[in-house]
Amino acid sequence: MKQSQNNSKKSGGKTFIYPKKPHGKLYNQRKWVSYVLLLLLFSSPFIKLNGEQLILLNFLERKFVFFGLIFTPQDFYLFALAMLIFILFIVFFTVILGRLWCGWACPQTIFMEMVFRRIEYWIEGDANQQRKLDAQEWNREKILKKGFKHFLFLVISFLISNVFLAYIIGSDKLYQIITEPISEHTGGFISIWIFTFVFYGVFSYVREAVCTVICPYGRLQGVLLDNKSLVVAYDETRGEPRGFIQKNADQSLKGDCIDCGLCVQVCPTGIDIRQGTQLECVNCTACIDACDEVMLKINKPEKLIGFYNHDFIQNRNKFKFGLRAYAYAVVLALVIVIFSSLIYKREDVQTTVLRASGTLYQKRANGSIANLYNAELINKTNKDMRFVFRSVDNTDKIELIQADTVLKKEGSARLTFFLIKQPKNIKEFKSKVKFEVEVNGEVISSATTTFFSQP
Repeated sequence: MKQSQNNSKKSGGKTFIYPKKPHGKLYNQRKWVSYVLLLLLFSSPFIKLNGEQLILLNFLERKFVFFGLIFTPQDFYLFALAMLIFILFIVFFTVILGRLWCGWACPQTIFMEMVFRRIEYWIEGDANQQRKLDAQEWNREKILKKGFKHFLFLVISFLISNVFLAYIIGSDKLYQIITEPISEHTGGFISIWIFTFVFYGVFSYVREAVCTVICPYGRLQGVLLDNKSLVVAYDETRGEPRGFIQKNADQSLKGDCIDCGLCVQVCPTGIDIRQGTQLECVNCTACIDACDEVMLKINKPEKLIGFYNHDFIQNRNKFKFGLRAYAYAVVLALVIVIFSSLIYKREDVQTTVLRASGTLYQKRANGSIANLYNAELINKTNKDMRFVFRSVDNTDKIELIQADTVLKKEGSARLTFFLIKQPKNIKEFKSKVKFEVEVNGEVISSATTTFFSQP
């Protein structure tokens, strides 16, 4: 990799990269994808569905909300299964399309390339102008440009921090922190500024090191990719041997690559794509646009750099899914079916009924048999419920000792009661009994346990 082509400099142990401002068809498409994703990212915590924000990941209170559906600690297995689906999808996506997620959908790349980097281009100019500005002595121009840029970086980092906290603690809680006295929300206020400076440090200093050093996903490429995976790649069969164009010279023996170095200059992570697939490549496609522009100028076909797999570059085989892709697709589909069935069967109220420990059964003066039970009802919705607890068998009688009649939203209710049966309805020593929870005339939950008696 040529440092001069990459417009990079070493400072304090870190190599600062000055990528040339990209443009082209793919870059324009990336911008629109980024605009949509940024709109979703900033709006999701503030959109309400069924009285809850669209997405909430409140690890502190162990409450998770996805598209209006509340997941409580009792639903942790569903949350874990959803995370497994997400991981399998990323693996499946990577096996087919390489690291395209990183370049087109990852929040780190979107913020860095489509927000912070564009502010930098607007204030300081393109790569050469930025390098020249950094090299010159501190004067009025440099102070104003650097100061204004970092002020905007800090403001945007503050906004990102607020949105990030809205996902974690909820938009309503965030609004309280913003509007109420700081003394009442000291912890929240401090958290906002801690995350502000973290994001500011990431996007003003750490930058591409998040993708090349910190993020583990890039290091998995060697395991996930195979010869059939589509990645941003240089067609070396067509491009080599490369060489400069010379006037009045025979170019027929040279490859299509003229060694202009534009693919290196526009790369945000500072690599030369012509050296093959590399960990640092995030498949942002900036090099494709740059190379296509050159190919058009020299009357050569486009896509000397494009989406190719290793089989095509080496053997000119047409793209087709490999066995690994089909295997991951089957596993992913199976897990999605299981998850969907569990969601469909999920009850808004979870009911658990257990026999009181240390008791067997009681025989009463009138000959009836009673068992003592404890029940717990957990409300997984954001609405209060007035409920009726009953046995499915109409001949049974429930004698409540301790009971709540209202189930608070996202709360629980406990019942202690005797279930009383008549001897004529008892056929065996240990039998099954079923209870139902009814709200507004509709059975919304049920639970099964055992009843002991002397037949």
